[in-house]
Amino acid sequence: MDQNTNTKWFATVASIWIQCISGATYTFGIYSSHLKSSQGYDQSTLDTVSVFKDIGANIGLLSGLLYAAVADKDRDSCRFGSGLSLVYVAGAVQCFAGYFMMWLSVTGVIDRPDVWVMCLFMFMAAHAQTFFNTANVVVAVRNFPGYSGTAVGIMKGFLGLSGAILIQIYQTLFSGKPTTFLLMLAVFPTLVTLALMSFVHANPSNTSNDKPHLNLFSLVALIIATYLMIILIFQNIFTFPSWAHILTTLLLIILISSPLQIAHTAKTNKPPPPSSPATVPLIATSYTQDNVEMNLLQAMQTVDFWLLFLAMVCALGSGLATVNNITQTGESLNYSTNEINAMVSLWSIWNFLGRFGGGFVSDFFLHKYGGGRPLFISVTQLAMVAGYLIIGYSGNLYIGSVIVGVCYGSQWSLMPTITSEIFGVKHMGTIFNTIAAANPIGSYIFSVQVIGKIYDQEAEAKDGSCHGLHCFMLSYFIFAAVCGFGVVVSLVLFLRTRGFYASILRRRLKQLQ
Repeated sequence: MDQNTNTKWFATVASIWIQCISGATYTFGIYSSHLKSSQGYDQSTLDTVSVFKDIGANIGLLSGLLYAAVADKDRDSCRFGSGLSLVYVAGAVQCFAGYFMMWLSVTGVIDRPDVWVMCLFMFMAAHAQTFFNTANVVVAVRNFPGYSGTAVGIMKGFLGLSGAILIQIYQTLFSGKPTTFLLMLAVFPTLVTLALMSFVHANPSNTSNDKPHLNLFSLVALIIATYLMIILIFQNIFTFPSWAHILTTLLLIILISSPLQIAHTAKTNKPPPPSSPATVPLIATSYTQDNVEMNLLQAMQTVDFWLLFLAMVCALGSGLATVNNITQTGESLNYSTNEINAMVSLWSIWNFLGRFGGGFVSDFFLHKYGGGRPLFISVTQLAMVAGYLIIGYSGNLYIGSVIVGVCYGSQWSLMPTITSEIFGVKHMGTIFNTIAAANPIGSYIFSVQVIGKIYDQEAEAKDGSCHGLHCFMLSYFIFAAVCGFGVVVSLVLFLRTRGFYASILRRRLKQLQ
């Protein structure tokens, strides 16, 4: 590897680009209706298939174990890319196989598979995301230990944006062809990941100027999110000709390429203009005992593990059920196809803002006030209660989806960061991926057992379709109650760990003296 690119900054850029194309699971709403009609599914069956998407995207135990194996067995190979590449290759193979088989099924190239076989295809396609995400997030935490919340927020934020990025490429190249979009999801992320994986490595050196450059990465992410939001709004108002789609996508690619300049500047170890005052990066350790690194079994024997897991069931499960059913909810409320597609894309923007903001804001309060990160889980779940009540009472998906999307996204930066602080970094990939199983577990409960069954009961009396607020009202009231319970659970976790987070502030103040 060229020594000019063998830095944690170029590793960060490569990770960002992989994250930008890794979130194919967030585009389910684009092809879900075609999948439903081509396979002859009812709503409950479609929700069952979508749950396997959620299971695949969030059961990351294998990716965590594989990462730990290559990192522990050969730390030098992990550092320079060869060992870590095994994690990316495992993900790339699954990504291609899963989406390609789904494409063959939907296009009729192969006979219509049984539901369980389609669930397997969906699981494989989505499971690839855990391998990409685990490698990128854990490497980011290792490279930026003093600002792990910000680093995780950047990685998770770009993953949240990836849905809108992929949809923008789809609308430019294959608009109105959801089956071709499935083929694109099989090929494009696979090739990009294989091309970039050798540049990603753990190299936690030269931390003195981390914060200013991380802030620039954050600024680029915010600019891309704002740009995508503007594009989506205009596409919803006006009919874009093909040249406009091409132009806006080219500008998007230029923006996504801009982190290269940040990496080049950071490599020289010069703070970017305007330079920020020098800060002391802070490295948190396990709050049970300093320098303790728990493995998965040890973590699962603690109360904190299960409190965090239960809080994630409430927040992630209900949020994922919302986005999985946003197309059907919108159709029942007479939103147009363009409006629904816009909301699916905009969900990625709100998801990004939550992921980025959850890490950045919690880092700020932790460093300045010693504020415990679990408190932000409580605050965001309380806001989710309001979002669900808005959807349930008024049917306003625009406002409700913004609130729920931002708060859902914030869990994805808060949870991994809290995991690394409470249980240590060594087995972080395995532990946070196990806690992430709360996402599909909650999604199954709330998608299949709540939304799916309630909708089908309403539709059964109306010839298989349901229109009106009553189709989903009860479901969102249930979601509001669930997140209210999640607020209580996360407050308990906050109270149990507030002494640890206060000690972080004391150590920081001592370092600054």
